[in-house]
Amino acid sequence: MQRVERRASVAETVDWIKREGIIPIVRGDFPAERVLEIGDALLAAPILCMEVTMNTPGATDLIALLAARYGTQMCIGAGTVRTVAQLNAAVDAGAQFTLSPSLVLAVVERAKERGVLHIPGVFTASEAETTWQAGCPLLKLFPAEQGGPAYLKALRAPLDDIAFVPTGGVSAENAAAWRKAGAVALGVGSTLITGPNQPMADLISRARGLRAAWEGS
Repeated sequence: MQRVERRASVAETVDWIKREGIIPIVRGDFPAERVLEIGDALLAAPILCMEVTMNTPGATDLIALLAARYGTQMCIGAGTVRTVAQLNAAVDAGAQFTLSPSLVLAVVERAKERGVLHIPGVFTASEAETTWQAGCPLLKLFPAEQGGPAYLKALRAPLDDIAFVPTGGVSAENAAAWRKAGAVALGVGSTLITGPNQPMADLISRARGLRAAWEGS
């Protein structure tokens, strides 16, 4: 697969994610053709951001396909990036940002060297502070459903300068509550992309409903 060069700085990617507000997550055994159809459906919604987790079969090939297809139209990321090798593979494939369920400082440092946004996962105030001090501009609150919007609001009382992206259990039904609690964006998995056999009309409808809930319209 031909390497696709990133076209955005870390700051530009942060701004893109904050502006879009929603990161749809592809995780599971999806044929390449279906992943491209998912990208087209999200583009039509429009939600101009998506993530393929590295524990999805053929993840780097899928990332490369998406990056080549959409160029600057969409921001393509890699999730479940837990090692330096995974980060290198994801960025080489064209990922413009990476995410992890936890904080691995070696991955954070490598992301800085590669000039790519890395969003580590945190849950406690101590983890959030450590990750923020390590220079990460966005933090993934995971698993978000364990605390809910009330937990994020409590975290942000003393940590109001930290930008959180709740992931896990996020849906159109609670998107507005997450935003009210202070989330800058949401990672959304199976409540949006339900599986390989999902009709694309259903995905577009869900995506539009989620965006309307997030934007309060």
